Amino acid sequence: MTFLKQHRYTLGLTAVFLLFVGVSWRAGQAPGRQMGESFLSFLGNMLRVLPCVFILIGLFDVWVKRATVEKHLGHGAGVVSYVWALLLAGTAVGGLHVAFPIAHALHTKGARLGVVLAYLAGAAICRVPMTLFEASYLGWKFTLVRFAVSLPLVVGTSALLGAWFERRDYALPTLDAPAGGR
Repeated sequence: MTFLKQHRYTLGLTAVFLLFVGVSWRAGQAPGRQMGESFLSFLGNMLRVLPCVFILIGLFDVWVKRATVEKHLGHGAGVVSYVWALLLAGTAVGGLHVAFPIAHALHTKGARLGVVLAYLAGAAICRVPMTLFEASYLGWKFTLVRFAVSLPLVVGTSALLGAWFERRDYALPTLDAPAGGR
């Protein structure tokens, strides 16, 4: 299957978006201009952050042994693996577009699916920079209460979802086989 055939829907939406932004820019319409400027700003941020992330993931892949990840984040690690995942997620910088490649690298190195889900949820809600920003505006009391409520829910739901997926022999899609039978 050719690339164009496989991605025709995505390419079509991209063309419609670019056409809309181009026409809006030419006509001087503010919403289209703002959308284009936001897109370019986001694209610039992604191009600055993602190459570094992919280099670090490559180094992680080479330097960290599979046995180490399996020992601390795999099936035999127990509840402590969730603590490790949340600590790792707390140090994540760049948001979920950085967390997803790291989560995939952890899973391919032998981390169980529930721990990977806990890492992703932790990267969304308990990153250190975001926590400091939240505490400076809403106070430490609010932040601690939010952590006291959020973290047990993250661990519990991640463990339940991970177990549910594993009982059904779920496997993450690979790059070799297209998802959804396309």
